[in-house]
Amino acid sequence: MGLNFLTSLAKRTIIQHSKRCFTSKNSVSRIWTDSHSCTNNFKTTTIPTTPSSFSSLFILRKSYSSASSKTQLGFLRWYLGALESRPIITKSVSSAIIYAAADLTSQMITMSPSDSLDIIRTLRMAGFGLLILGTAQHHWFNFMGRVLPNRDIVSTLKKLLMGQLAFGPVINSVFFSFNAALQGENGEEIAARLKRDLLPTMMNGLMYWPFCDFLTYKVIPVHLQPLANSAFAYAWSIYLTYVASLKKAVAV
Repeated sequence: MGLNFLTSLAKRTIIQHSKRCFTSKNSVSRIWTDSHSCTNNFKTTTIPTTPSSFSSLFILRKSYSSASSKTQLGFLRWYLGALESRPIITKSVSSAIIYAAADLTSQMITMSPSDSLDIIRTLRMAGFGLLILGTAQHHWFNFMGRVLPNRDIVSTLKKLLMGQLAFGPVINSVFFSFNAALQGENGEEIAARLKRDLLPTMMNGLMYWPFCDFLTYKVIPVHLQPLANSAFAYAWSIYLTYVASLKKAVAV
């Protein structure tokens, strides 16, 4: 009797324990399933927002680039229109800006930390571009376009040679004389400066300008050649404005 009672009690305990384990496993399984479904729901709600964020950034970048390109095209269209309607003024102002920028660059390269910018010198260089160079470039390149309208190698080399033998020496002589006169030098001092600076400047220019002139005459349209020439002159003017700012030469 007692043995049967103990046996039945043990069976009952085992059955209850099995039920508890089964219930706990079901609970754990349910919890894991719920958490997994929540995770899936979270993923499904967050992942779609990422492409939209990228697309928004792409749209913003595209709109910014398109606005920037429209601004650049608008400026180019305006500049070409100004070249067509007011060619000499447009070329003169362009030359003045380039020569002023070149002189400021030249000063910043050569000045010591204790020095300050010479604004009067910069205005002299800008004045040369505004009053003399822009008009001279306009008439010279138009003349070259009429005399030698073709762009073959022979015509281009002829233009290059005429530029080195005629336009280059004349415009450099005017440049040195203009700046020397504005610095208060007299005729003898200007002549001494030309004797000292002109020939070395022309010789140094032979290492730079023939290549620039060849590209200008060969590739660039006539109405844009003064602008291309002034753009090439930026690097050259850094050297040229430095030479023009040297101390006056002693007249012999």
